[in-house]
Amino acid sequence: MSQGNRGMAFEMMLNLINQMYANQKVALINKRPTPVKVLKSKGTKVLNGFYEAPSTVDYDGVYKGRAIAFEAKSVGIDRFDLKNLHQHQLNYLEKVENMDGISFVLIEFRSTKQIFFIPYSTIKHYVNHASKGGRKSIPLVDLEIYAYEVKRTKRSTLDYLEWVDKLLEDEVAV
Repeated sequence: MSQGNRGMAFEMMLNLINQMYANQKVALINKRPTPVKVLKSKGTKVLNGFYEAPSTVDYDGVYKGRAIAFEAKSVGIDRFDLKNLHQHQLNYLEKVENMDGISFVLIEFRSTKQIFFIPYSTIKHYVNHASKGGRKSIPLVDLEIYAYEVKRTKRSTLDYLEWVDKLLEDEVAV
């Protein structure tokens, strides 16, 4: 599979799930387009172009009256390299958190067919540790401890909102 298409199946699945959430009036989650400057096209096909500016994150929207934003990544190995998250994406996730929104990263591990929900606070911990000379990736075994595996529920085939609910419950408990 080419570098550019490695996460397409995961993204298509998320798009279907988000459409289902919208149809059920559970949440409104949008896929953010990447801004592209088209230099040459033929009909609706882009033949040549470049990314105009860094985008924010892959998805954003509203759930239970709260803003949510997240990045979705797919990897074929048993670790997530932090270099797969760009600084502008981390900055955006941080801004959402600072404005009382909920931000996170969804990571698909194709080798084990697992998907993990990682709250931004956990991502921030690993990024800070890496910036001080620590490990530059998050091993799958760490995510099995410090993140949440996304599974099928009655609501959805891949119900990541289950873990948003957990974050909201944890806020109330504090």
